[in-house]
Amino acid sequence: MKTEEKKRIFYNNREISWLDFNLRVLEEAFKKENPIMERVKFLSICASNLDEFFMVRVAGIMEQVHANYKKEDPSGLTPKKQLIKITERTHEFLDRQYFCWETAIKKSLKNKGIVFLEISKLNKLQLEKVNKYFNKIIFPVLTPLAIDRSRPFPLLSNRSLNIAVSLEKEGKSNFAVVQVPSILPRFFEVSENEETREFVMLEDIIMYKLDKLFELHEIKAYFPFRVTRNSDLDIDDDEREDLIIAVQKSIKKRKRGRPVRLEILKNGDSETKKFLIDMLDVEKQDVYELPGPLDLTFLSKFSELEGFEDLCFKKLVQANPPKDFIGVEDYFAAIRERDRLVHHPYESFDAVLNFVRQAAEDKDVLAIKQTLYRVSWESPIIDELVKAAENGKQVTVLVELKARFDEENNIIWARKLEKAGCHVIYGLPGLKTHCKITLVVRKEEEGIRRYIHMGTGNYNDTTAKVYTDIGMFTCKETFGKDASLLFNFLTGYSRPPEYNKLIVAPYGLRNFFVKMIENEIENANKSLPSGITIKINSLVDLEIIKLLYKASKAGVPVKLIVRGICCLVPQLESVSDNIEVISIVGRFLEHSRIYKFNCAGNPKIFLGSADLMPRNLDRRVELVFPVDDEKIKNRVDNILDIMLSDNTNARIQREDTVYVDVPKAGEKLSSQNKFLDLALEN
Repeated sequence: MKTEEKKRIFYNNREISWLDFNLRVLEEAFKKENPIMERVKFLSICASNLDEFFMVRVAGIMEQVHANYKKEDPSGLTPKKQLIKITERTHEFLDRQYFCWETAIKKSLKNKGIVFLEISKLNKLQLEKVNKYFNKIIFPVLTPLAIDRSRPFPLLSNRSLNIAVSLEKEGKSNFAVVQVPSILPRFFEVSENEETREFVMLEDIIMYKLDKLFELHEIKAYFPFRVTRNSDLDIDDDEREDLIIAVQKSIKKRKRGRPVRLEILKNGDSETKKFLIDMLDVEKQDVYELPGPLDLTFLSKFSELEGFEDLCFKKLVQANPPKDFIGVEDYFAAIRERDRLVHHPYESFDAVLNFVRQAAEDKDVLAIKQTLYRVSWESPIIDELVKAAENGKQVTVLVELKARFDEENNIIWARKLEKAGCHVIYGLPGLKTHCKITLVVRKEEEGIRRYIHMGTGNYNDTTAKVYTDIGMFTCKETFGKDASLLFNFLTGYSRPPEYNKLIVAPYGLRNFFVKMIENEIENANKSLPSGITIKINSLVDLEIIKLLYKASKAGVPVKLIVRGICCLVPQLESVSDNIEVISIVGRFLEHSRIYKFNCAGNPKIFLGSADLMPRNLDRRVELVFPVDDEKIKNRVDNILDIMLSDNTNARIQREDTVYVDVPKAGEKLSSQNKFLDLALEN
């Protein structure tokens, strides 16, 4: 067998694996057991996912092709071959997505009395309603853009919805573009009674009234279209004092990045279609003709309309306080007693907020240090840090300005924190700071004590309601010393330190994982108990995958819970037949990272911010930390056991890389529902 063929079998292409993941998200929209508005939301999520995939991943591969880069990836595909496969798989996905919308979603909505109507199906009263809405609200916002010798083709915003119009006047053909205003809802309600909810699309109203915009021309043809642009920022952060300016410049470039995808309505006028392709300079294979409506991301807001509450999941009731903080008023006293754990979203994020709040108000707290990667738009964490600075604490905050698509938000927060008197830093040149840690330095009778919160997820109170993450609080001196060393490394010019407990990328994490996996291989070879269980978002790193194959060959049982990309191929005879891969996609986005190694019958468990990808191991500041407390260790172990027993939202990957439902042997179990029940029982 040729080396190329071996690669293709042993290593799944990263982009194809991601498309498989997005298909699993789409499958949730088909599930009849999910409430209809949640199915609508899943349809929106997979559309939004695909947008970002094209803006970043596909755009990057296109740049490689334009640069004539021909090196194969580990699966044996050149960039050009990857694009061909991505295009094929994307067309298949879109066919499935719109099949879902037309046959599954719209039918189920109709059964609930919710209908999307064509303009031609409206009655007289509904048309009057539409005309009034157009004249009073839509028309004043519209800006028709003529295209001729004196007026060139406009720079259209990334992901904006537009209408292409072919016009004729006195035998001369012209074109125009009308942008569908993103400031207005994509849907307009024309219901006449309480029994049914009837809607029309915004672009349909505009196309119905196009003659009001082009009164001096004959309208020959029109259809909606949408452009997706390259949005992957290229930031030169060598000059730290200019980093904010560099990020702001890159954000502006994102808005006018090279088009990477053109979506148009199916069966549109061929002349207008050719005009768009020429003007936008896109290849024919990058044109996607869809049955419409274009841009299904609007369904997210639609699903949240007032009156649809009973058609969604039951409102999330989080355990508040979490199990480890029941009856706790003094967080510092509780953490001195023992390490504490919180499991989001099943347990409230308030425990983290209360920890920072108490630190901000406590007269004995001297300093607070925190890393921020993504925070919410109205962040209570930021408010507490500002309050702490105003109360005279020394507050140091590392704000990662290069958090993709959160750059502008983070610049705003950085400036607010600086104005409040906080020390704001932006991390290390060439590295994103992705670790999640808060350090509180407190003066006590025994001397200085350090309290730490470390987690798998961001300090974001909004995503903490929909992302599954784990956080741990401790004040053990070994962790405290390490936390101080880490912040000194991030804020100063100290060399990468040697830690007692923490494992930090990019200088020690790869070697740590290599050592732990090789240790399991050695134990298996000695007939000692062995085993590896890992829960992450993505598994891409080739060196780690090869080691996991080596572990499988040595007889080490390997269980992987990988939500998204998984380039490892399980269940291959004599290669990975001891490896099981499952993916869980459900109501909440699985985000926690857990690593468990058997260690000859004395299991060690680690939590952290890092996935097993080259960027996490080599190009980011990541933090992985051990769970030492036996109660917490048992609890995390139980979390893994429950997820591995999921037979409702879990899919298992076969040796051909296809994901199928986990066989439903015995009682049905949804791990996410089980965690909700466990949290509320406490």
